[in-house]
Parts: sequence; structure tokens; C-alpha cells
Amino acid sequence: MEEQAEHSAQDSLAPAAPNALDAAHRVVARLRHRLRAAVMGRDDVIDLVLVALIADGHVLLEDYPGSGKTTLARALGESIQVASADAEIAAFRRVQFTPDLLPSDITGTNVFDVERNGFDFRRGPLFAHIVLADEINRTSPKVQSAMLEAMAEKQITVDNHTYELDALFFVIATQNPIDLAGTYPLPTPQLDRFLFKIRMEHIARDAELSVLASYPERTIDAAAKLSSVTRDEVVAAREAVRAGVVIDPVVRESMVDLARALRADPRVLQGASTRSLVLLLPALQARALIAGRDYVGPDDLAALAPHVFRHRLELSPGVADVDDVINDAVGPQMDRLARASLKR
Repeated sequence: MEEQAEHSAQDSLAPAAPNALDAAHRVVARLRHRLRAAVMGRDDVIDLVLVALIADGHVLLEDYPGSGKTTLARALGESIQVASADAEIAAFRRVQFTPDLLPSDITGTNVFDVERNGFDFRRGPLFAHIVLADEINRTSPKVQSAMLEAMAEKQITVDNHTYELDALFFVIATQNPIDLAGTYPLPTPQLDRFLFKIRMEHIARDAELSVLASYPERTIDAAAKLSSVTRDEVVAAREAVRAGVVIDPVVRESMVDLARALRADPRVLQGASTRSLVLLLPALQARALIAGRDYVGPDDLAALAPHVFRHRLELSPGVADVDDVINDAVGPQMDRLARASLKR
């Protein structure tokens, strides 16, 4: 009876598209190869960034200066060819956030044209495929509000007029550790818009030696010689992954029970939102694709849960390690998924 119910649940899922999934896997493989050539010793971070890109999420990096974040974001932007239909969409833009930054500095502004006797809208740096928001926690609430609209709705509003951003719009934001001078906590609603928060540690000794050995040629210049992808290929990969990678109902149940366990934990004052679970679904599918699978497995949830929930949990006073809290809640769900058959 249980077997029959399981087959019935699988039959209700959308059929896979093997050709589309194969094409999506090739797109991700080309991006991964190029990024690993540009940024050495960051393979785990690169994979998480690619998961977020394919899942249509945004990434928050917590790091110290000189850790390779700009090179990573620039290499990703330059790996994606700009759509010829809209030359005003840039491949990559970097915005340095400062306390005196204005919303119009990132969204764009209306400029008066004397000859036409009217206003023309000049696009800001948010009109790009990949946007690096550097030191995002150093700017004012007004700018944060403009970023929130862009990240949540893929649109910006200037003088009561709304402008659509490109479907590929992807933000890699960085913030300094909160104990550094001049930094402020990001508001909870904005933190919740980031799919992942990733901590970047110093790279291994061998990786640092490889970076030095590449001199005088810059690693990003060497990566530029490798194959790139088109904007349409990335968008198609997103659609293929959402339609073709199976998420068994037991995975969804485990996700909900995981979130509920975190909310009920006495060490947690504020738990994960429902939005975080919705954002996690395509991320699980994207990680499965990178791993060469057409179904979500237990390892996907175990690997992504810390990055998805770490910045969304507010802990009780005296509780220092959020990863311990998450791991305690993930453990029972891994046992549950290990007993289930998740393949097609």
C-alpha cells in the first residue's frame, strides 16, 4: 500500500525534460569551469553562488577585504554574454555602498533634455545581469529600501514610474563583520531576501601558492579565454531545473518539519520564514543538477540548510553558535530522508 502511494505521488510530479536538463548541466559546467579558473581555492563558494544563480536567488557574502569577492562577481558577470536586444543592460556592475549614497545613485534618475523639452531616464547600475553590492551594510535605510524592491520584485521605482529589471538580475552583496567600525545590521526583511549567507574564510596554502604562481597574468584574464554562456541559456537553465528536477513530497515535509523544529527550539527567538522554504525549493533542485542528479536527495538539504537559515534565525541571549542549532534540527530529517526512496 505504501509503495502504491509512493508511485502515485511520483506520477503526480511534472515529467522531466532530459534534453533540457542536459543543456542546463552543460551551462552550469561551463560557468563553474570559468569561475574556478578566475578564483582559486573557492570551489565551495563558487558552487553555492551557481546554485543561487540557477535558483534565481541572491547571495550575501560576509568577508574581509581581499578575499576575492570582486573577482568572483566580475568573473561571473563576464561569463554571461549580454543580450543584444538591450544594449543598456550591462553584464556586471559594482556599487560601493557608503553612508552618503542616494537611491538614485543605484536606480538611475530623470535628466532634463533641453532639445526635447522633456525628461529622459538614465539607468543606474542596477540595470545589469550581475550586481556586486559591496559593503551593503554601510548605507542608509533609503538606499536599502531601493535595493529591497529590486531584489524582491526585479523592478525599481523612480518618480512614481516603475522600470523592470532584466529577468536574470542577480545580486552578490558583501558585508563586513558587524564588529568593524561603521557597519550596521541589515534589516530583517532585507536579510530574508537573500537566499544564502556565505562566510568566506582564508583560502588554503596551496591555493594561495597557485594564485601567486599565476602572476603576471591575472586569473580573471586567463578565465576570460574559456567558454562563456548566453543570458538566454542561463534563463533556460533555470526553467529546466524547476520543471525537470523531482522534489519528492517527503522532502517538502522534511523542510516544513525542519522549520517548525527551529521555531520551537528554546534557543531560537525568531525562526525561519515560510519564504525561506519557498526559496529553498529551487536551490535544492539546482544543487541536485550540479551533482548530476534529476532528483533532490538528503545531501542537498543537509548542505544548503545552514546557508539558508543561518542569517534568518535570531538566537536567545547566551546562544553563540547558530550552526549547532541548525544541525540539531537537521539531523532527524536526514534520518527520515535516508529511509525514503527519492529517485524517480
